[in-house]
Amino acid sequence: MVSARTVNLGHIACERPGTAQTASTYRRLQRFFQHARLDPDWTLPLVAGLVGPARHWTLVLDRTQWSIGKREVNYLVLAVVTRRFRVPLIWTLLPRGGNSSTEVRIALIERYLAHFPASTIGKLLGDREFIGAEWLKFLNDHNIPFAIRLREDLRVVTADGCELTLFARLRGTTRTRTFQARLWADGGSGAGPNPEFNFAVKRLAGEWLIVVSNIPPRAALAAYRKRWAIECMFADAKTRGLNLEDTRLTDPRKLDLLMGLVTLALVWAARTAADLVGRRDPKRKAHGYPAQSWFRIGLFRIRNLLRTDPLEAVASWRRLPSKPFKITRVV
Repeated sequence: MVSARTVNLGHIACERPGTAQTASTYRRLQRFFQHARLDPDWTLPLVAGLVGPARHWTLVLDRTQWSIGKREVNYLVLAVVTRRFRVPLIWTLLPRGGNSSTEVRIALIERYLAHFPASTIGKLLGDREFIGAEWLKFLNDHNIPFAIRLREDLRVVTADGCELTLFARLRGTTRTRTFQARLWADGGSGAGPNPEFNFAVKRLAGEWLIVVSNIPPRAALAAYRKRWAIECMFADAKTRGLNLEDTRLTDPRKLDLLMGLVTLALVWAARTAADLVGRRDPKRKAHGYPAQSWFRIGLFRIRNLLRTDPLEAVASWRRLPSKPFKITRVV
């Protein structure tokens, strides 16, 4: 998959060395997706082993969606973002296109908490679609620091009891400001008033950047800048890297397995780049941005080594602890 830069099984079959016919290899790949049964979150210990110990990780929640014929493929992904890594940790396939529900988001975070304590989350970042009184209350109750962007039309209740939209609250403001308020009067759940959160507001070209958080507001505004890293990660998995959208798979179980393989490729490339560059930073162009991303440096390195020195290409994997993971069932 890394060599072919695509998840299309027909192209991957052509990369297989040896004398086996391409049609035979293609059928073996089909059987793998047909019969392999792995535990849920089977990639998580492998990803954690390559990224490093889970200490105050910055996590980002977002979706990626595309169409295969009339079928909508819609992944909700929780990713870890560091200076050198942007890798999926846990994901779920939504049954249809569009936004996720509060229940699905909570279930995703609970899967993370089943493996790591909440203290490993430095900040959880999310865009405007990941809102809701019950969702924010869940994060706050589990001591998960978060910084999530809000829409301007949401209603808040300020400390003086005044209920109005964020747009009305910010009318006439031309600079960065902070305040405290509650979302909605009763959270829409009948469970009483919601907790009071911090709001940080910054004026952008033609719109507001409004971030709600349970951490100091200016720190939340600064942390929210890292949210864009997950968009870059999706680009690595798609057009700039492994072309995930090339797949013709539509079965949810097979798509889940495919995302696991793509995740391993992403973390492998980032780990290879980190080992290659060391403590230095990648070369930068005149405009100040890196000439290549960490992912691209690692991807090119792996593709070259797979043809010249395959053992060196997999050196990152050989350094992992030899702890086997359970296989639920293989037919």
